[in-house]
Amino acid sequence: MRNILIIKLRYIGDVLLSTPVIRAIRTAYPNARVTAAVNPGTESVLALNPDLDEVLVVERRSLLRQLRFLLNLRSRRFDCVLDLTDGDRSAILSWFSGASVRIGFNLEHRWRGYLYTSVVEARATHGRHQIERDLAALLPLGVEPAVRSPVLNVSQQDERVARQVIDEIEENSPAAPLVMLLPGARYWFKTWSVERFAELADRLSSAYECRVLIGGDRSELPIAEKICQLARCAPIVVAGRLSLLQFAALLRHCVLFVGNDNGAMHIAAAMGTPLVALFGPSDPAEWGPRGSSAEIVYKGLDCQPCYRSTCTRGEGRCMNLISVDEVFAAACRQLHLPQAVPDCGLV
Repeated sequence: MRNILIIKLRYIGDVLLSTPVIRAIRTAYPNARVTAAVNPGTESVLALNPDLDEVLVVERRSLLRQLRFLLNLRSRRFDCVLDLTDGDRSAILSWFSGASVRIGFNLEHRWRGYLYTSVVEARATHGRHQIERDLAALLPLGVEPAVRSPVLNVSQQDERVARQVIDEIEENSPAAPLVMLLPGARYWFKTWSVERFAELADRLSSAYECRVLIGGDRSELPIAEKICQLARCAPIVVAGRLSLLQFAALLRHCVLFVGNDNGAMHIAAAMGTPLVALFGPSDPAEWGPRGSSAEIVYKGLDCQPCYRSTCTRGEGRCMNLISVDEVFAAACRQLHLPQAVPDCGLV
């Protein structure tokens, strides 16, 4: 194999979880040219990946642009494609590449299975973590994984920006440990309430004398600001201020991350930040963080896992059943604080 394409047309967390496959391919074929194709908005996850020669952003705009992308893909003459997406679009890209070896998934038993030269067997992926599922694509090649943890690198410039944010914080208050809260998620039904995040911020600040940061992208800025309004400890909003890799660099300076099941959770794990992950409709056995010390709060109801946009359980839905007490206790364990830390009278 001299020219290999790896396709992952999903979200930030999914792309990050695919990096063990990229590392395994680089280890097995050190002289090959390795290219990744990803969706717009996720390319920064792989921007500094040392195991890749190039990252292609799949065109999704006009039909003319998409055709040009397909022709460009074909002209690169890949001899092997690993499609980790399990989707129709990526299967078409795999086939159109003209590669003689095309490996992919077809768990829904759709027509796309005919576009591959080898389909990963469902039994190799059933009930396994997403990283292990992706690694199953290596089985037809007889390649053993080199690592099973996500790979994420930041630049010196990213580190400088993170350091500037910390310096700004310390200008206005004494130096203190930094705790990052991430209240957002791609889907509303995967989120813990802003009121509980605000209470958690106050309890952590009082018990640990830490500075609480509220992270997220620009779309999550209103949620971050709402938490600041509700909390008494004056959390610092960094949502919308940093690029993905700058945010990752900042996480490396945090003693704890607490957040919902989302891409930021996987970034924290990749950066080695201790974390508490809040899971609701998705199964942590399949999507849990890998790479750092982590504690998962998950109710495991009889309706989980699910991905419905509505829930008939109302206030009894999975995320609402997670109490501040149990998240605070998990945070204390990650921070190596005594379990019996008083709640400082906060309601």
